[in-house]
Amino acid sequence: MKWEIIAIGKPSLSWAREAADDYSLRLRRMISLEITALRPNPASNMGERMLEASAGSWRVALDERGKMMSSEDFAKWIKKQELAGRKRVSILIGGADGHGDAVRSEVDEIWSLSPMTLQHELAQVVFLEQLYRASSILRGEPYHRK
Repeated sequence: MKWEIIAIGKPSLSWAREAADDYSLRLRRMISLEITALRPNPASNMGERMLEASAGSWRVALDERGKMMSSEDFAKWIKKQELAGRKRVSILIGGADGHGDAVRSEVDEIWSLSPMTLQHELAQVVFLEQLYRASSILRGEPYHRK
């Protein structure tokens, strides 16, 4: 299964960029991962651009109002999708203003990483870490401890 993270802008905070790069590097030996950073453009509808970029995939928007799950539940979700033959999952991470109603109504699922609002660069790092953790759980590696 191919994973794609579609985010508004590249991380500009050095620590977020370094953390995202670190987890991306770790993940590349486990899964197929692509990160697409859409250049912010006030003249265009960023939600539409995210939906266009994710066309044909199972779309998941990250939003504080979404469904929360544990790391173990996330690993089970991944396994279920793989067994069902899912080819591509796109994770949509909005910019400073989050996702609009149009995006929320078009995606297949909405997940929350926290009931608190997370800065979008931090959300990307947290999601990458959780994807690495879930992948480690599925591989039986010792990264995840209870």
